[in-house]
Amino acid sequence: MDLGIKNKVALITGAAAGIGKETARLFLEEGVTVVLTDINEEKLNETIEWLDSEATLYSYPADITNTDDLKALHDYIKEEVGEIDILVQNAGTVGVQGLFHEIDDAGWVQTIEDDLLGPVRVVREFLPDLRSKGWGRIVFISSENGLQPYKDELPYDCSKAGILAFSKGLSRTYATEGLLVNTVSPAFIETPMTDKMMEKRSEKLGVSFEEAIESFLDEERPHIELKRRGKVEEVAPVILFLCSDKASFVNGSNYRVDGGSVATI
Repeated sequence: MDLGIKNKVALITGAAAGIGKETARLFLEEGVTVVLTDINEEKLNETIEWLDSEATLYSYPADITNTDDLKALHDYIKEEVGEIDILVQNAGTVGVQGLFHEIDDAGWVQTIEDDLLGPVRVVREFLPDLRSKGWGRIVFISSENGLQPYKDELPYDCSKAGILAFSKGLSRTYATEGLLVNTVSPAFIETPMTDKMMEKRSEKLGVSFEEAIESFLDEERPHIELKRRGKVEEVAPVILFLCSDKASFVNGSNYRVDGGSVATI
């Protein structure tokens, strides 16, 4: 199937692992020129080696919360490949965890910096590229938490809900210029981030890693009807579709890849 994105230029943030890494692989298969960025330069280099692509692939380490880093990234991209056509804003962290009365201002501020203001800064830096050609795509990675908040992740919940509102607002602002903006909201995907969560749970409960996953599904995510973590291979194709010409009438939407985790329709 021709997705109409061959020779387009895509920037993927948080690309050193998980969903970003798999999305990069699919883009390369479609003949997209891909620029990967991540705060972890060592992991980023490992991902470049793993992709081992003969297609056009670039990387540049950057912290999306740092405007100087983003400007340097943008300058690098302009020098190497020109302007981007596609932005996949995937970078983020789970942030501070705990019940509301246990989290201080610093925890809130850091989580919002990472998961809401970081994406805002990325878009601000690269929006001129995306508006310049009459064709552009932005896909944000939000979370089930943006729709169904959990009591021990409120800063993350609020940040991801903010991403949904931000995406919807952008989609209403720039659609007539050919820039389509959508969101993908995964739930409990098998990534290094959820690995860390489950390792912490395993230690806390004194159970095996697999038992920690099983108890988490039973107690915290009972509506994931498939009773397992999702896979990055089940998320990345949705991102690829939203970045393609096949999604030319999809704008301001949120695609949930959550195994049923969000309990409402």
